[in-house]
Amino acid sequence: MAEATIVNYVPFISHFLEERFGDGPVTLSGLSACDVVSFVARQAPQLHRKRAKLMTSALRSFLKYAHYRGEVLLDLAAAVPVVPNWSMPSIPRAISPDQAKQLLDSIDQYSAVGRRDYAILLLLARLGLRSSEVAFLELDAIDWNAGTFNVRTKSGLRNEFPLPFAVGKAIAAYLRNGRPMSACRRVFLRAKAPICGFRGASAVGSIVRHALKRAGIKAATYGTHQFRHGLATEMLRQGASLSEIGDVLGHRHPQTTMIYTKVDLEALRTLALPWLGGVL
Repeated sequence: MAEATIVNYVPFISHFLEERFGDGPVTLSGLSACDVVSFVARQAPQLHRKRAKLMTSALRSFLKYAHYRGEVLLDLAAAVPVVPNWSMPSIPRAISPDQAKQLLDSIDQYSAVGRRDYAILLLLARLGLRSSEVAFLELDAIDWNAGTFNVRTKSGLRNEFPLPFAVGKAIAAYLRNGRPMSACRRVFLRAKAPICGFRGASAVGSIVRHALKRAGIKAATYGTHQFRHGLATEMLRQGASLSEIGDVLGHRHPQTTMIYTKVDLEALRTLALPWLGGVL
């Protein structure tokens, strides 16, 4: 599995095994379908729908692997309940252009950590990258002469992006006057020991959350995806097609981009029939 997937799955598996075996020895052969169903039934109501689905995906992967290794006789992956996931159930929660500008303006670019965080936030806001794509961005992925860089998407593919001047300038400022000396090839490093790349996407989420709180911004959400939604929403308002938005966001399927039709209120108004008033 991809490193980011492992980082996301391990906490759920650890929690499951701790609940089942406590401080005693972990004997996978002692697991039953009842253990699996009971754990999901207790945990799912406490989690956001997407987190609950991530939890069940983690359990299925782990149990399939345990069955493959022969440590579990039955294929308990089939016992993991399905968490409902309706297509496009809500409007994307996007950060507004004014809030994004306020957030960027609030970053202290005179400190090493500030230069790092400013470059990270620009990558999120201007290019709509996923938090994992920012966290695992490598030095060798940037072509300074061509003004491009590439990232490995969550599907494992490589996508190439143009490197806008402002974004490249912010990254260069961090590399020259902020990034600690390290043999690590990641662009963005931890500011405290051990000096290495971020362990996972959650570190980028933590940077965003703390920056929003320091700036006093009351955003609809404190997650990183609001920047992708904000970029797509603004592109739509500027007249970009769904195909163009999908290309920028790196969507593999057109259906993924369709959710942004729900926020194009001006276009939806043209479809509304005139109200003639009076009684029905």
